[in-house]
Amino acid sequence: MKSWATPLVIAAFIISAFTGILIFFHKGGGLVKPVHEWLSWALVAGGALHTAANWNAFKNWFTKRSALAIISAGAIVAVASVAVPVKNEHGNPFMRVSGAVAASSVQKVAPVANLTTEQAIDKLNSKGIKVDDAGQSIKAVAANNGTKEIEVLEALFD
Repeated sequence: MKSWATPLVIAAFIISAFTGILIFFHKGGGLVKPVHEWLSWALVAGGALHTAANWNAFKNWFTKRSALAIISAGAIVAVASVAVPVKNEHGNPFMRVSGAVAASSVQKVAPVANLTTEQAIDKLNSKGIKVDDAGQSIKAVAANNGTKEIEVLEALFD
């Protein structure tokens, strides 16, 4: 196992490092991202096999304070990368677009759905959603009908 586990780790590390650097600098077009993501599994598998093949030497690393500090720092960064929530100051782009559309009037949203204002109102009315005025926002229409904004939008774009 040692004869191929270590070369597998080396090859997978080269691929992961190279593609990771390209992605970091936003130069990763084509297959760079999928190669990085999928062939990282080769690094994981190779690392596991390399560890198994060198188990006694691996265990010795946990007896040295400096090695333990580096290993612990790596574990903390790994856990933090998943556990610590990161708040995007601008929020989810889809939610921002959805909010902007919901704040717009039926009259303004109708052309986006390839409808005239009259067709949009008729379509909503036919689905049981009453529109009092074409100038009403999608949000107001939803509130007046006791429904959700997304349901009004789904009815329009259906």
